[in-house]
Amino acid sequence: MNKYYLYVLGCAMNYSDAERIASIFDAAGYVPTENEADANTVIVLACSVRQKAIDRILGKAKGWNKRRRKEENFQTILSGCVLPEDRNKLSKSFDLMFEVAELDKLEKFLNPTIRNSKFEIQNSGRDYLSIVPKYESTFRAYVPIMTGCDNFCSYCAVPYTRGREKSRPQEEIIKEIEALVKNGYKEITLLGQNVNSYGKAKSEKRKVEDDEPFVDLLKEIDKIPGDHRIYFYSNHPKDFSDELIGVLPKLKHFPAYIHLPLQSGNDEILRKMNRRYTSEEYLKLVAKIRGAMPGVTLTTDIVVGFPGETGEAFEDTIKIIKKVGFGMIFIGQYSPRAGTPSAKMEETVTGAEKKERDRTITKILADQLQKENKKLVGKEFTILLDEKKGSSYFGRTDNYKVVEIISKGSLPEQGETLKVGQFYKVKIVRTRAWKLYATLG
Repeated sequence: MNKYYLYVLGCAMNYSDAERIASIFDAAGYVPTENEADANTVIVLACSVRQKAIDRILGKAKGWNKRRRKEENFQTILSGCVLPEDRNKLSKSFDLMFEVAELDKLEKFLNPTIRNSKFEIQNSGRDYLSIVPKYESTFRAYVPIMTGCDNFCSYCAVPYTRGREKSRPQEEIIKEIEALVKNGYKEITLLGQNVNSYGKAKSEKRKVEDDEPFVDLLKEIDKIPGDHRIYFYSNHPKDFSDELIGVLPKLKHFPAYIHLPLQSGNDEILRKMNRRYTSEEYLKLVAKIRGAMPGVTLTTDIVVGFPGETGEAFEDTIKIIKKVGFGMIFIGQYSPRAGTPSAKMEETVTGAEKKERDRTITKILADQLQKENKKLVGKEFTILLDEKKGSSYFGRTDNYKVVEIISKGSLPEQGETLKVGQFYKVKIVRTRAWKLYATLG
């Protein structure tokens, strides 16, 4: 029996890609395994931003190469965001390397008659996003609405590895979400490197030049009946429109939760990153969003240690963090990605300084969350139960705060047990920075 192991690095888009790749393996008769040692095929999806992910693959490849020499039927496959520089380094460690959009190459490679031969395969041109994924979860799903990016942030490989922006047809997206809701899915996240520019690529047909295809898509998705939540990721501050801000409070399936990457609070660093907005413009956008959605939770991404980030520049980021009060911050310690413009910039921040700046932001965030979370004691929330560890249950509020149920209270029916993947009402009884504790019923 052929078994495969998926080694996924990077963002939610990679996990969504992995679900489509899994469907290709299943169709070829392969069985998934969570134990890498049991697999005769390892497939890796590389990260678009962090060079450390590529370095990790290089380290893992040493062990895989030993197995390739000893085990005749062991094979390795690489996909995801792989730049030419990385491809050259990794070429001898993988039996197949292909772009995510070239799933035809994977299908043909898994064919037993050609698996071990050298061959060239022409992609058929089929849109890989149209492939039905093998969803990892039974209640939470990622639905890509577009792929590629036209922004060319100086630290990111996406435009070079995934290509320019290309959107899925609205009808195809709606059909996938309708099927998910029909099958009981409770949480769906729309994915794209820049969801705000959905349907706006020059090659895509539009009704009129000033329309908002992303807003239209959200309105249509919101019409799908059922008990479910919809999120979208990732946004770009320069493209977050007034029309989107105006429509979000009116949508019943979209919680007041927005991920709005900042990356840096210093204008010179933002310029070097090619982000195309200033710190002042970011703060004005935050004010607009909060004016329309007073209870909104904003989360963000921040890169520490970007080339040229002085102590003063870092302090500018800290000022914005304190001013905005984010619900969560995803911190990345900068590492140069070979082949991107920033890799040519001189590194000016040491590894130790990056770690210290990471710790500084984490401490500020923890203090802010501890203070804000205390205000939630005694309040009721509906959570999506998403995990059971031993006898403990965990879920998330609609603004994605983690909740641990510490007392089941009275269930709707005597003797009923809790079910992962279902909604429950809870009451917050105590809080910490990273977690809320609640009673049920």
